[in-house]
Amino acid sequence: MSETSTGNWITRFDRWLWQRESANDSKWLNVGWHIARVLFAVVRDLVNGHITLHAMSLVYTTLLSIVPFLALSFSVLKGFNVHHSQLQPMLLELLAPLGDKGIEVVDNVLSFVDNIKVGVLGSVGLGLLIYTVISLVQKVERSFNEIWRVTHIRSLAQRFSNYLSVILVGPLLVFSALGATATVVGSDVVVQLRSVEPFGWLFSFFSRMTPYLMIIGLFTFLYVFIPNTKVRLKYAFFGGLVAGVIWQSAGFAFTKIVAGSTNYAAIYSGFAVGIILLIWIYLAWLILLIGASVAFYAQHSMQITRDARQKPSAEVDERTGLSILYRVCRHFDQLGGGISISDMESDLSVGPEVIQRMINKLTRSGLLALSGTDKDELLPAKSLDRMLMREVLTVLRSAESPLPPSLKRDHEVTVMYDRLQKSLNDTLEDMTLAEWVRSS
Repeated sequence: MSETSTGNWITRFDRWLWQRESANDSKWLNVGWHIARVLFAVVRDLVNGHITLHAMSLVYTTLLSIVPFLALSFSVLKGFNVHHSQLQPMLLELLAPLGDKGIEVVDNVLSFVDNIKVGVLGSVGLGLLIYTVISLVQKVERSFNEIWRVTHIRSLAQRFSNYLSVILVGPLLVFSALGATATVVGSDVVVQLRSVEPFGWLFSFFSRMTPYLMIIGLFTFLYVFIPNTKVRLKYAFFGGLVAGVIWQSAGFAFTKIVAGSTNYAAIYSGFAVGIILLIWIYLAWLILLIGASVAFYAQHSMQITRDARQKPSAEVDERTGLSILYRVCRHFDQLGGGISISDMESDLSVGPEVIQRMINKLTRSGLLALSGTDKDELLPAKSLDRMLMREVLTVLRSAESPLPPSLKRDHEVTVMYDRLQKSLNDTLEDMTLAEWVRSS
């Protein structure tokens, strides 16, 4: 293939990837277009280090928090007659890519957990223990929020209840589900069905697929639960599917290439187990964050831009704000009720940080209001007949923080800016938002 034909192919692909917003193509071509954009965005974030930096920071937090986390969880599980013999297989499965070294790591971790007596720590010691555990969950949430471009965090009450449910209730639900599954599998009815084909083959197939299904289900739950935004289940499942497949594949490769290698033992001697553990924890967090990135970009594929972040632009901000206001007010005027933020975001081909910034500006100024049980819907904050278009534009064009005194120092600039503002106000006169929305 000549260089000219290769260059033409790349140009056509680039044009197809970034300049196409038509839905006239076939269904499968649309699916391929979305997947190509998602793949590009995820790889770009990996190359730029946005995901890897979060994964590296979580390695340190994990090493600091894993023993307190297990100690708190196990103190609850012991009340339901769950013993180390039942906890050990789960940890071994998690560290299976470490091979024989995983057994050594699990034994050491469980011995550390045994040495922590939650009941005799005292109020200060228990507080430090809980803080160490909460810091892990909080850092995971911050990493997910960064991927999802979420700037606002949960309230203190929400974080407290959510974190406790993850730390205390989560392990209990996992063990309950495993116990119920073991009971069903061991029942007489299932044993008899396994002896009849094709039920025996199906049981064998699903048994082999269970590790994949469990990790995909766990990742899907995390992608829906942790980010402080509305995540659609189908996109969370897509991210969980990608991350789950990578997890199982990476675990197999890690066992063969890294954990089974004698080079680490020869170079690091007694530290080899620790070095290999660090590498696997880093890869585990990296895979989890890659899946979160896949889920985000799959849900917001129309917002993927050539650059990682939308470049600041007064025109983009103003047009985005007007688009949001128009869609919300038109929907309310014609159909009533609010419009979902995630539904609206899917139609706007700008960066999510721009959309969120303009939503924050419109809600703070009293033009729009959040509604719905999850505060994920937008409504007009007051009657459309009482909102003037010139006031709307003043809000959209206003700075989010006070202007620096240096910008007010030049008298000529201030006079020109006032002339522009007056010209805009004279053109719009007393036009209301209701007139604008109902004009088309």
